[in-house]
Amino acid sequence: MTAYEPTPPPGAPPAAYDAVVLAGGGARRLGGVDKPAVRVGGRALLDRVLGACADARQTVVVAAPRPTARPVRWAREDPPGGGPLAALDAGLRHTTADVVVVLSADLPFLHGDTVRTLRAVLGGGDPDTAGALLTDADGRDQPLVAAYRAPALRRELAALAREHGALTGLPLRRLTGALDLTRVPDPVASFDCDTWDDIATARARIREHGHVLDEWISAAKAELGIDLDVDIKVLLDLARDAAHGVARPAAPLTTFLVGYAAGRAQGGPEAVAEASRKAAALAQRWANEAAAAKADAAPDARPDAG
Repeated sequence: MTAYEPTPPPGAPPAAYDAVVLAGGGARRLGGVDKPAVRVGGRALLDRVLGACADARQTVVVAAPRPTARPVRWAREDPPGGGPLAALDAGLRHTTADVVVVLSADLPFLHGDTVRTLRAVLGGGDPDTAGALLTDADGRDQPLVAAYRAPALRRELAALAREHGALTGLPLRRLTGALDLTRVPDPVASFDCDTWDDIATARARIREHGHVLDEWISAAKAELGIDLDVDIKVLLDLARDAAHGVARPAAPLTTFLVGYAAGRAQGGPEAVAEASRKAAALAQRWANEAAAAKADAAPDARPDAG
């Protein structure tokens, strides 16, 4: 058992993977509410987790079906409510990749970078290592934020089923205790929402100054169905230049026009950057003309002054 800093090792990109999201718990500490549907930053917890594994080849959600922001495959343990090992086994039956990322549906701060780190750590380590999982702020294992080698999971789940007759009611530690796992400390991405205090903490954190803009952009892209990463600083600089060089209402209208132009060009981040460059140059020309006009109107600039 080893510790690992959350920095992806260099080398080839991680191999293709499937994802299994466990979303069928009883949420007793939340009064039995449908926890995956609870919203943080305007997005359901389940949708936030699904966004973090959007590049999975196949995503299986173990729960009763419900609307989600992206298509998934649904599975259910038998009987429903049989616990995490039974749910994991049910989801795993619908996967075929050699690597499976296993996630709970209550991780408000999980992002794709963390999933890629876990996969890279697993792929770059000892081939006999069965998985890479996060540890929380107190150093505790979080086996539902992890990347595993699927054959190892299937082997141990089958052994536990033979030993106990079924997987229903067995705790996760019966599985993870039998596996050689790499630990990746990450107190933020491993934060899960078990209580209403946890929900309140998550909702407050995303509104902090250092997080609110990224959280808002991520939420807006998910809501609008946009899968596009752009340089936010370029757009903010453009908005500032348009507001100062033209007029304040020009800022949001100009950034809208840049997005529309990039969409018309069917371009990606490069098209947004090019449209931003052109609009910023135009705003600068407007500002230069305004400055020149002020200079021409100054009393000491007139030929007959004095």
